[in-house]
Amino acid sequence: MAEGMDVSEGCRLPVLRRNQDNEDEWPLAEILSVKDISGRKLFYVHYIDFNKRLDEWVTQERLDLKRVQGPRKEAKTPTKNGLPGSRPGSPDRDTKRKLEVVSPATPVPAATETSPASVFPQNGSTRRAVAAQPGRKRKSTCLGTDEDSQDSSDGAPQAPRMTGSLVSDRSHDDIVTRMKNIECIELGRHRLKPWYFSPYPQELTALPVLYLCEFCLKYGHSLRCLQRHLTKCDLRHPPGNEIYRKGTISFFEIDGRKNKSYSQNLCLLAKCFLDHKTLYYDTDPFLFYVMTEYDCKGFHIVGYFSKEKESTEDYNVACILTLPPYQRRGYGKLLIEFSYELSKVEGKTGTPEKPLSDLGLLSYRSYWSQTILEILMGLKAEGGERPQITINEISEITSIKKEDVISTLQYLNLINYYKGQYILTLSEDIVEGHERAMLKRVLRIDAKCLHFTPKDWSKRGKW
Repeated sequence: MAEGMDVSEGCRLPVLRRNQDNEDEWPLAEILSVKDISGRKLFYVHYIDFNKRLDEWVTQERLDLKRVQGPRKEAKTPTKNGLPGSRPGSPDRDTKRKLEVVSPATPVPAATETSPASVFPQNGSTRRAVAAQPGRKRKSTCLGTDEDSQDSSDGAPQAPRMTGSLVSDRSHDDIVTRMKNIECIELGRHRLKPWYFSPYPQELTALPVLYLCEFCLKYGHSLRCLQRHLTKCDLRHPPGNEIYRKGTISFFEIDGRKNKSYSQNLCLLAKCFLDHKTLYYDTDPFLFYVMTEYDCKGFHIVGYFSKEKESTEDYNVACILTLPPYQRRGYGKLLIEFSYELSKVEGKTGTPEKPLSDLGLLSYRSYWSQTILEILMGLKAEGGERPQITINEISEITSIKKEDVISTLQYLNLINYYKGQYILTLSEDIVEGHERAMLKRVLRIDAKCLHFTPKDWSKRGKW
């Protein structure tokens, strides 16, 4: 296309941006919207193959008008049974075998859900392994390593589930919902720049700053509105029951039916930082667990997760979010660990709803890996025999669902098949890496500080 040609919605062209190393680059971007402010054109661009949270308004000077590609019609992706892609059959797994820990110099059999584990030296370096009884040969499929993958934890794409407080549903992925609509949110002492669209009332989207009460999460048009609200709002913590406190960290359990307004406002705020989710205003079937940090002014929200009161699919988390000011400080793993502590008290195994966001997937993989390695490395030989453990036992100890245990072992590339046995091998690198990671993990849940009694929601009518 010729230089100087009008750029319209749907066009693609290189756009100048700064990368993480503060260097200029020209990635290909799609124009999603164009607006005119005082005679100056602004273009809302989505960088192709980049996360949507990097989308932004840019001026014409940042566009490479010599390399414009016209709007193109999107080809429909072939679907199977009306859903994108198809889920391959998962390998048959024998979950009743013992895992055996073996030592590093000898080749070690691969691990299965119930095979024993022992340790042998291997060329001077110590390797630990978990071996299984003879059984079927493992298929070659294993968990993908793409950190931005939205697939389910066992490496097979999973169709979005059409229930949940925030559920995946791409049918509403139009131009409006693809664009961030809130410029900035002030929440307590923090100013947050939203990553994604959230369905706040239309009249609020034109404001330079959206003001939220950090305790009840109600939104206001101006700082003056917020200040007036604060004189009347007597909350200094989330509504609901405080079920955990250690140091400055507390968790509050909030019933989505009893505290509907707070729950809906929490979902609106969360949607600003969660893509691949669509907001549902019916919060009645959900519980919300809000993590806070305490100081002299009150309990400040750090993050939260929600879960269904009754889940037929063993989901112990529907949505999970650590707010941006608190990310990369260990709070994400703390939320995940807390969700599994609740599952332990309930006597169940659990798994998060799929698909996970890119950051959620990273956090869960890391948590599962550290938790399972902690169990395997803590195994001790008894009576001169190799220590043994089964995948079922790992699942019972940790409350991590069996499928997630298996997919994590595959992701870590620990499973091998040797002479009719499955064995898990832990190399020196994995052991050292795990020990380094655990030294950095300062924040942990103390089960003694949890005061939680699970309810049988099936007997409580409409909750």
